[in-house]
Amino acid sequence: MPFCFRAAARHVAAACLVSACSIGAVWAQSGSAPATGDPVLAEVNGEAVHQSDVRYAVGQLPQRARSMPPQKLYPLVLNQIIDMMALAAEARRTGIDKDPGVQHLVAEAEQQMLASALLKKGIAPQITDDALHARYMAEIASKPGEDEVHARDILVHNEAAAKKIIAELDKGADFAGLAKQYSKDPSIAARNLDLGFVTKSEMNPAFNNAAFALQPGQIAQTPVQTQFGWNVIQVLARRRAPQPTFEQTRGPLRQQITKEYEQKAVAQALAQAHVVRFNPHGSPASAIDGAEPPPSK
Repeated sequence: MPFCFRAAARHVAAACLVSACSIGAVWAQSGSAPATGDPVLAEVNGEAVHQSDVRYAVGQLPQRARSMPPQKLYPLVLNQIIDMMALAAEARRTGIDKDPGVQHLVAEAEQQMLASALLKKGIAPQITDDALHARYMAEIASKPGEDEVHARDILVHNEAAAKKIIAELDKGADFAGLAKQYSKDPSIAARNLDLGFVTKSEMNPAFNNAAFALQPGQIAQTPVQTQFGWNVIQVLARRRAPQPTFEQTRGPLRQQITKEYEQKAVAQALAQAHVVRFNPHGSPASAIDGAEPPPSK
């Protein structure tokens, strides 16, 4: 099997940074690379490693690694590719490539890379800026934001204390003063237990039911029990949360579209494939094998 240095580059890229960076001096002294073409940077047993192969390997590194100066990073990656090619050649010379277990791993890696290449080729036209913006307008910008309440809370250990606080608040007592006096959480009490604007997805359901039933300035007349204790809740304001900007949602939208395309591509591939499933003991699996039994009456 011919050596695939692009595959080797992919596997060694993560290890490049642990090698010594002193080899960068060699690159720096050699002058700049030719301005045109794809020059050969090394040969291993007559097989060339081109500049494009090093560039590809560098592209597989994390962003932080790619920020290294090229005169250090590129020779580092080149040496790792050379090492990997030499090791692979020695493995073939000693017959390791004929080992069934190794052949299975190589075949599995080939299948994974082919599947990845197919998905990457198909997804690129789906995630242009125009496509992402159209999805943003349809699914985010055109819909109202979540309801939010600006709430503050006094958290105490028992219901009796909470009811006492509510009675004092109804008589005109200062919320912040009572928070400092009664709260079981001193760190929160120091901030007057101001929770800021919160949505229903951020809070305990019992807290939500009470808080979102209040209008600005109102205090819940019944203490609310949560896993943290007993809560006295006041709502200061209500609003409709602003929708995130396109730039804020670009990443999640890209992930969403990518996942949708992958699911579609897998379904299309399965439709073209002849798949036969077998039970663990080797007999053909039927449509009902592994199905959940019907519920008992």
